[in-house]
Amino acid sequence: MLSAVNKPTRNRIQESTGRKVFRVVNVIVLILLALICLLPFVNVIAISFSDSFYVDSNQVYFWPKGWTTSAYTYILTRASFWSSFRTSILRVLLGGSLNLFFIILTAYPLSKSNDKLHFRNVYTWYFFITMLVSGGMIPNYLLIAKLGLRDSIWSLVLPGALPVFNLVLMLNFFRQVPTALEEAALIDGAGHLRTLVQIYLPVSLPAIATITLFCIVSHWNAWFDGMIYITSPSKVPMQTYLRSVLIDMNMADMSADDYELYATLANRTVKCSQIIVATIPILCVYPFLQRYFVSGIVLGSVKG
Repeated sequence: MLSAVNKPTRNRIQESTGRKVFRVVNVIVLILLALICLLPFVNVIAISFSDSFYVDSNQVYFWPKGWTTSAYTYILTRASFWSSFRTSILRVLLGGSLNLFFIILTAYPLSKSNDKLHFRNVYTWYFFITMLVSGGMIPNYLLIAKLGLRDSIWSLVLPGALPVFNLVLMLNFFRQVPTALEEAALIDGAGHLRTLVQIYLPVSLPAIATITLFCIVSHWNAWFDGMIYITSPSKVPMQTYLRSVLIDMNMADMSADDYELYATLANRTVKCSQIIVATIPILCVYPFLQRYFVSGIVLGSVKG
């Protein structure tokens, strides 16, 4: 009897024709956009595993032809690649940690009202102006040289220790944390440091995850500062090394086997293999931060 009563109700709750058409069109558009984003990357993967004859004759599209791993063998078997890889890993760990440390410590006081932090707007504009006006490459180089930081990992990390764009993101997030949480912590006897660690940071995990990924990608993809500040080939970051593989190739440093292998490779094959090698570490990091991105960078801290 109950099923007979509910059956007409379910039949009445139906989508309109316009709604169905919209859903179909929406799915088709999303699939096309996904293909537009993925197919170029698939083409890069196919070229990286293809023989130079098929690559030079433009016969490779979305599946490798003349399957070979010579390009990866050429890149991965060189000692200079692994030394640059270690430098990039150290840079990401050290630089990312410093970025988060300074961003959080700077954003927390700047998120307070003018009553709690006098001249807050002045301090905020002091940091914001650095996004618009920079000293330039030559003054930065002279400063690094005068401090004796050339040819060290600190020359790659310290100039960007406080990324202002990420600071603005964290600052805006901290401002949305209800003041009731902070006031309750202060009433219970907590100081500002304990309030930051036990109140602000736990509710800011989505923002921290987003900023962490921004910092990691920024340090991992940086290559120009490695060309300016690093002189020892064993200390250059990976992106700088991968650039030099093709553009500034030094044949004198290549062994006979390396030269013979390089002669059999197509220029595009080596380039595509570099892209894959440089992308894999970032793809390995993203799944660990994905669940925080699903929640979004802006979350409420109190549920009614």
